[in-house]
Amino acid sequence: MNFQKDKKNDEFEINFIPLIDVLLVIIIFLVVSTTFARFSQLKINLPTAEANIADKNLDYINVTISKDGQYAINQKSISAQTVDDLTIKLREISDGNIDNPLVINADALASHQSVINVMEASRKAGLTKITFSTKVN
Repeated sequence: MNFQKDKKNDEFEINFIPLIDVLLVIIIFLVVSTTFARFSQLKINLPTAEANIADKNLDYINVTISKDGQYAINQKSISAQTVDDLTIKLREISDGNIDNPLVINADALASHQSVINVMEASRKAGLTKITFSTKVN
């Protein structure tokens, strides 16, 4: 039962205008909501400290680390290569007085492992008051 004998079938066409409008709105939303942050920079807030008056009665133990990994305790070069060697030297210098602070003077190019070795040796020697010296510009 075909009631439309003389009428031709119209071709179907897809209207792309609403599709383009929707896609443009999605693109605009994504561009506006995306943040273009630079992750190449590390922004940190450094803590501040107030200097206390140093106690004149304490004998500081100065450990110097060169960029080559050589150690010196109180400006005297030592031939310690391991943590145990450093521990023995620190025990000798401290004379059992564990209240003396240990000051680590490390070169900027010294290896991180060298500094960790001194910290580990001071822990084994019982010296828990450790501080680092820095250069003021």
